[in-house]
Amino acid sequence: MDTDEREICDFLKSFPGQFLSGREIARRAGGKWKFHDDQNWAVPALIRLKEQNIIEVNASGQYRLTGQMQREKKKKKWIAPHIQKILDESGKDFSEATGEEGAAGQPQAPASEGKPGGDAAPSSTS
Repeated sequence: MDTDEREICDFLKSFPGQFLSGREIARRAGGKWKFHDDQNWAVPALIRLKEQNIIEVNASGQYRLTGQMQREKKKKKWIAPHIQKILDESGKDFSEATGEEGAAGQPQAPASEGKPGGDAAPSSTS
């Protein structure tokens, strides 16, 4: 992918799922001076991207990124794994609050008692 194609893809990423005209892409993706020098600079790059199935065209001749180039849902990572561990050990379902899918409606196993840091009170024999 050359620089023109990359500029176009980066520009189209900011409008996911939305079709934009070739003129609008040429005007806004490469900057004001690139468009001023050559208003059709994006046409060859758009044709190459279309041939590579990176972008798609509708009946009006407008372009958008295909699903494979758009940001897909990635598995989210916890910033603080120790907080995830605490939430998991609580036995409650926090999938709605954390944005995780699939855990809703599935009962979680309750945290076992007697673990360090658990709710079980230590037995004292004096």
